[in-house]
Amino acid sequence: MLRDFQTDKTLGEYDVCVVGGGPAGITLALKLVENGLRVALLEAGGLAYSEASQSLYAVEKQGLDLYAETTRLRYLGGTSNHWSGRCRPFEAADFTTPLPTGLPGWPISFEEFNRTLPAAMKILDLPEIGFSATHADMPGGLFSADRHAQSAPTRFGEKYLAAMKSSPTLHVHVNCNLVDLVFDPGSGAVSHLVVADYGGQRARIKAGRYVLATGAIENARLLLNSASLKSAALPAFRWVGRCLMEHLNVDLGTFMAAEGLQANDLQYFTSQALVTREGVGRGNIAFGKLAEVVSYGRTAAIKTFMKNLACNLGVADKAQFITHFQCPGAGTIGTLLEQFPSAQGSRVELADVRDALGLRKARVIWTLAPEDKQTIRRLSLAVAKNFAEAGLGFVKLHPAMTNEALDLPVSPHAHHMGTTRMASSAEWGVVDENCRMFGVRNLYIAGSSVFPTGGGGNPTMPLIQLALRLSEHMGRLGARM
Repeated sequence: MLRDFQTDKTLGEYDVCVVGGGPAGITLALKLVENGLRVALLEAGGLAYSEASQSLYAVEKQGLDLYAETTRLRYLGGTSNHWSGRCRPFEAADFTTPLPTGLPGWPISFEEFNRTLPAAMKILDLPEIGFSATHADMPGGLFSADRHAQSAPTRFGEKYLAAMKSSPTLHVHVNCNLVDLVFDPGSGAVSHLVVADYGGQRARIKAGRYVLATGAIENARLLLNSASLKSAALPAFRWVGRCLMEHLNVDLGTFMAAEGLQANDLQYFTSQALVTREGVGRGNIAFGKLAEVVSYGRTAAIKTFMKNLACNLGVADKAQFITHFQCPGAGTIGTLLEQFPSAQGSRVELADVRDALGLRKARVIWTLAPEDKQTIRRLSLAVAKNFAEAGLGFVKLHPAMTNEALDLPVSPHAHHMGTTRMASSAEWGVVDENCRMFGVRNLYIAGSSVFPTGGGGNPTMPLIQLALRLSEHMGRLGARM
């Protein structure tokens, strides 16, 4: 059943209330209904993009720009509405390799995590053949061919809308914004949620259990905005917002392929031997040919015209003193690298300014820890050396790879993780191995915010795996608190 909270304020009582209509929330809600539970799914946006909804994702920024306003989408289906579809599973070593920042990793085993992989692949419309590479490993044993799979990509709001509308025990409330989680310290549980429409009209919704599934930035912001949770001084609350992670998109430099080598799409992945030897994070290194000149900003059209003109006239090298760019056909090297969690580093906290619904906005602080810079520089040297020794060609590294006085050319991948990390106890994280918040009997968190480590692959499939695992756990609990 689908209801628009702008015009229909009917809110019943439910076994479970899931907040957030993205991949994790939709997957969880539909699976809970299959388990016989009465479920409410609250989506802050509507069925399509709107400025009124999207504007509530505005944040204050410090450090590197995470592009938090544009890389997230605030309507049914969430960020799956512009997801590229790339999937790569976690590896066993992601669950056993110690973190250089001293924080603990996953409190569950790889085998336990990975048993939901087949079901997650089916949800994401991945091919049954699984994960494969299009080329051979790089000789030398330090970089293997990256094995991944491509979703259509699945748009969750579109694919599952009919199923959500037709279910009599799933009530989907769109344009329904969570503005407060009310915690009762006497019972140790969330008593109810306060929700609002875009006109500011508020209402309460009650359930036996509650799940936050609004993304790493918003999960943290909503928890931090809860005065009752904050005043309860729960030990786990000090971790809320900390250990924000992204995947690092680094411009390592350019390359020239060996004669006869077709290097339009060579994708490699760090081996465990390299991770162990160099103490670096995991990730993808992609060699490809630039298809076209791309510019951004208000003057993008004139920038693109001038760059293409310089390329066509053969004077691009002489124009580099004005602005750096590359011409079509140039060999570019990009990455998707693991960022390590840091207790004192990247994080989400509250800004002083409030949004249109009265909540304090998020302040997103994204920085590179020393361990991240070490990963980038050591990996760049290793891949350049190995690429040449393997006879694949030659790499010209960006100057910052060998000069620590220069800023590293890093941008985000829109993979926000880690702000409500999973841990074995409240000493190290926000949620337990079943995604329940320490100290709160009936509050759970879904999505990549619970990742204690990010690994070297896109987070969508792993967060679906965790949502499936959570649905099993909550299904066993049934309608009880």
